[in-house]
Amino acid sequence: MRTVLITGAAQGIGLAMARRFLAGGHAVVASDRLSDGLEQLRADAPDRIAPIVQDVTADSAPEEAVALAVARFGRLDVLVNNAGIGRAKPVGEERDEDLDRFLAVNVRAPLRYTRAALRAMEPGASIVNVASIFGFRGSAGAGVYSVTKAAMVGLTRQMAADYGPEGIRVNAVAPGVTRTAMTADRIDSGEPAFQRLMVNTTPFPRVGTPEDIANGAFFLASEEASFISGHVLVIDGGWLAANAPRN
Repeated sequence: MRTVLITGAAQGIGLAMARRFLAGGHAVVASDRLSDGLEQLRADAPDRIAPIVQDVTADSAPEEAVALAVARFGRLDVLVNNAGIGRAKPVGEERDEDLDRFLAVNVRAPLRYTRAALRAMEPGASIVNVASIFGFRGSAGAGVYSVTKAAMVGLTRQMAADYGPEGIRVNAVAPGVTRTAMTADRIDSGEPAFQRLMVNTTPFPRVGTPEDIANGAFFLASEEASFISGHVLVIDGGWLAANAPRN
């Protein structure tokens, strides 16, 4: 049984990832600020879930989560850096505290969790980062969010280069428009700019689901992907490839 640490595991994509790894027979250390979703996971598989309520930006958070994995399950095989925030503004409109928050959650926290996880990992371990299609191209109003997701693409490739010789693989998923609690209102409301930018320019005739992204992360962490490292798996229904109206 492999042990997986997932940040931001109480809702949306992170919750779907936790459930996918549990369904695959793995043990999961689920980290999040929200306790309710973590309790749902405990009900799913009480013997293979170790929830931990924490702010990923807290100084002690990475070491505490890794220590829980080792204490509860004896090992750490997979880290999924999923926790993140969105809804940025154009860079020129961001306040310093907003910039600091995006960098702290979306870049600094994954770096620190990665550093802590590496101390417990052995050859054959895997790291999966959550980037975004906005890590590959600019988009009006995406601002520092795009900057942080581009950083995750760069981190993935750099870590693959640094730790591949140790037998540790590092990959990422890059979601496109995905229906979560944070996006459902914009998808369903018919907000013209969002529909024009994201929904109508996705060639596939639906938006993504958290399970779509979870399946990609599960594959990248699996033995079926044992020679894949430094790769960013885009899961976007063709948005990045085409980015043109369906009709």
